[in-house]
Amino acid sequence: MPHSVPLHVNGHAVTVEVDDPGMPLLFVLRNRLDLDSPRFGCGLGQCGACTIHIDGEAVHSCMVPVSALSPAQKIVTLEGLGSPDHPHPVRQAFIGEPAMQCGSCASGMIMRAAALLAKRRNPSAADIRDALAGHACRCGAQSRIVRAVQRAARAL
Repeated sequence: MPHSVPLHVNGHAVTVEVDDPGMPLLFVLRNRLDLDSPRFGCGLGQCGACTIHIDGEAVHSCMVPVSALSPAQKIVTLEGLGSPDHPHPVRQAFIGEPAMQCGSCASGMIMRAAALLAKRRNPSAADIRDALAGHACRCGAQSRIVRAVQRAARAL
């Protein structure tokens, strides 16, 4: 029997129907709300491709059952981080550096970096690497990613 689940996603109150309240938030975001940025990578919370913000904290959406959320919690995906006319400084820096090759990790890295910069305005390269350690980048853009986060920190 379907369950109605009220959520607050990217500044909008939404209600989704799910058959299983234990469904990972990742699948709700992608399959019910048609958001493309949180990506399925491993489904085990190990690669970071599905990283989003919940109340400003970067989390792996594949590890959060939709039933664990309240309507008051604010969920933000890359689509809700800034706007097309006014992109978030981390998004601009990833493009400007350029810190992406294949793009598989980019959304999760941007979300994690934005959460880091919200708490720590001027992180060292080591701080950035530590914050992004749980993200798998297979194309070797890690040094450009660190530079992009440093660039975004200067822009904030």
